[in-house]
Amino acid sequence: MIKSLILLSLGSALINNVVLSQFLGLCPFLGVSKKVKTALGMGGSVIFVITLSSLVTGVIYEQLLKRFDITYLKTIVFILVIAALVQFLEMFLKRYIPSLYKALGVYLPLITTNCAVLGVALTNVTKEYNLLEGTVNGFSTALGFAISIVILAGIRERMQYNDIPKPFRGMPIVLISAGLMAIAFCGFSGLI
Repeated sequence: MIKSLILLSLGSALINNVVLSQFLGLCPFLGVSKKVKTALGMGGSVIFVITLSSLVTGVIYEQLLKRFDITYLKTIVFILVIAALVQFLEMFLKRYIPSLYKALGVYLPLITTNCAVLGVALTNVTKEYNLLEGTVNGFSTALGFAISIVILAGIRERMQYNDIPKPFRGMPIVLISAGLMAIAFCGFSGLI
């Protein structure tokens, strides 16, 4: 059991990285990765939301949707759960960490529409993970997202001091860097 959870974690975080191999969650990945500090904040927020939403949607799916044979409502229910969790996170950050709340700006409420969050909840159901496996998958996927966004933010901070040819300045060099990161993460595919 522990071995399968470790393999699931490695697979979700590194090999099937939600951003670099599945291309989900690109909006906050590209938008919030200008500074490492904000990238860490967004990574932590996504870890919180995806992990908790994996747990809550797993319980709701098993205890309500399957029991009453209304599994066709899963997408709508999952979106509502995710929206509620993001709202809770937004109120918490606004109250207790206002600097991070301001730094994340419009990207914080966009976690609600971040396809990576919904994608994980739907993947947990599709692959028929139990509650523990689904939560581990959610946490690991979110951790992979956080690792990716922090690495890109570190690269972007260093790029400020480089002489980049004019046609590549701004988003083109960021996309090239993200592409190179995706290629580098392909190297993890031999782990499992």
